[in-house]
Amino acid sequence: MRRNDEMKLGLYLAPAGYHGGAWRDPSAPADARVDIDQYAHLAALAESAAFHFVFLADHQGIIGDHAAIARVSGNDEFEPITLLSALSSRTQDIGLVATATTTYYQPYHLARMFASLDHLSRGRAAWNIVTSASNFEAQNFGEKELPDHDARYARAREFVEVAKGLWDTWQDDAFIRDKQSGIYADTAKLHLLNHGGNHFSVRGPLNIGRPPQGYPVLVQAGASDAGIAFAAEVGEVVFTAEPSLENGKQYYRTLKQKARAVGRDDDQVLVMPGIIPIVGRTKQEASEKLRRLQSHTHIDVLMRTADLWLGSATDLRSMNLDSLVPEALPQTNFIQSRQKLLLDLAARQKFTWRQLIRVISDSCGHLLVVGTPDEIANTMVDVFDQHAADGFNVLPATAPSGLKDFVELVVPELRQRGKFRSKYSGKTLRENLGLKRPLNRFTQAVLSIRP
Repeated sequence: MRRNDEMKLGLYLAPAGYHGGAWRDPSAPADARVDIDQYAHLAALAESAAFHFVFLADHQGIIGDHAAIARVSGNDEFEPITLLSALSSRTQDIGLVATATTTYYQPYHLARMFASLDHLSRGRAAWNIVTSASNFEAQNFGEKELPDHDARYARAREFVEVAKGLWDTWQDDAFIRDKQSGIYADTAKLHLLNHGGNHFSVRGPLNIGRPPQGYPVLVQAGASDAGIAFAAEVGEVVFTAEPSLENGKQYYRTLKQKARAVGRDDDQVLVMPGIIPIVGRTKQEASEKLRRLQSHTHIDVLMRTADLWLGSATDLRSMNLDSLVPEALPQTNFIQSRQKLLLDLAARQKFTWRQLIRVISDSCGHLLVVGTPDEIANTMVDVFDQHAADGFNVLPATAPSGLKDFVELVVPELRQRGKFRSKYSGKTLRENLGLKRPLNRFTQAVLSIRP
């Protein structure tokens, strides 16, 4: 199916910026992560530019040792669904994507919370489906370490099916609220789920009506073999990290092929890699912005970030940082695809440990573009036109300054090329993304047995 010629854009909502040194930048509020006005300001900037959504990442705990914790921003931040519920009343059109783990929640909890967010926002909610990825999280939930990678995905697959079943337990028009008759709900349109599986036993029904979108938009970030298979089955927006155009094109083809194999249309699975645009009116100005951010990033932050994404048993502090990075490390139980991506990048570029650690700090494996508005727009259009992306999740290195630069300088360039819209086209996030509203499984079952 032919896709729309306009790319989709999301904002990764890091209130001080995505770079590890951003919170120390003079333009960023030091307490940005616990300042609702800062989040609302960034969401308003993105909404003014007709971004499709804002995206909130999350972990169920603090990751790292005390040396890193002392210097890393992000260990005092709002829970995403709570925050986006507040932002739903301070925005009108932009989608609201919250990250929530299938490893340590229960399906009923999340189905109810996301249904509530979808009602509060009048159809703008989305769930970024993740499996927890750190033993620091496991230790907050009575475990010493995470279940293994494939086991986490098996649980996630069943979890999503249960959540979708719960969202269907009330038909769209079940709550009639008729004062004259005294009938509040038509129980002929109520369905018990009665799910019994390997991981969950859930009776249902949900104690809130079906979400305005049917289901909140389902976002995924799978790039390992298990992750790609899962994303192809359930992901409607797929958030990837890929700095290489050729690898991005291969991922795009693979994911779309796997989605078609399970009966899904290409335009119902949107690939949106992360991009970190550092914008300057000249290349030199943009490069100086990056250099300044690097000067704000302490060695403890550099090491903690590298340890996190590489998942290596190697003690980086004892390494000769000017030696070449090996082609392989012990496989991580964290995000396996990101470790492979970073090691492949190091092999292609013949990086030393010092160089790789710096790249991880600057981009965490996402596409980093440092340049003029024209250069950044050209890169985005090239990735889009060569079918390595349906759009981008924009990760400003600093906020609000980096986002303001992107909105004021890059977005007009994209519009001039006919690649980005100037206004919202629908009321719900699904409508704005061009995604179908799912039918209720119980309604379909009734229709299928009628003569």
